[in-house]
Amino acid sequence: MTLARHGRTAWHAPNRYTGRSDIELDDVGVRQAEALARWAAGRGFVALASSDLRRAVHTAAAVAATTGLVPAADPRLRELDFGIAEGHTLADLDPAVAERFGRDPVGHHFPGGEHPADAVDRFRAGLTALHERAAAGSVLVVAHSTVIRLVVCAALGLPLAQYRRRLPALDPTAVTTLRLSGDGTPEALLAYNVPVSEGWQP
Repeated sequence: MTLARHGRTAWHAPNRYTGRSDIELDDVGVRQAEALARWAAGRGFVALASSDLRRAVHTAAAVAATTGLVPAADPRLRELDFGIAEGHTLADLDPAVAERFGRDPVGHHFPGGEHPADAVDRFRAGLTALHERAAAGSVLVVAHSTVIRLVVCAALGLPLAQYRRRLPALDPTAVTTLRLSGDGTPEALLAYNVPVSEGWQP
């Protein structure tokens, strides 16, 4: 299973928490989506899915144009809901809230937001459904930074609270490859945060 982060948005550079906020790709993000599409062409993917948020849907649409696959938008593949942090940077928030989050982003996830463990459960349910439909063929999923990092931690048996320290970055349209068990549960990490530069071979 190959997971790609969506292309860049206007909130990327200031590092605003986007989560459930449904914003578009910026001009750079559009070009990144086109690069991902060129990379995906001819790689044998049998299915294409994305989060139902526009930044992921539009990234997947670029891939669809080069692969001929029909993308399926699934709300289970959405980003973590960041509650009061949506649209804000850490510096915008109450310092006490930011400090607790920095110390333990799971035990002290943002008020009003989604518990990271719940996000992992729903995302893995979406991957399992894709795995079953694709009959073990290669699937490309366009999703989001935090939820991908959380799922990678779960696959490696790492505490979810360490996702920001162990996996501090996931670049726009970089790809991460997981091996799934027979029931479609992610069980091993094969590649992480790999750029889709021309000439790279998985």
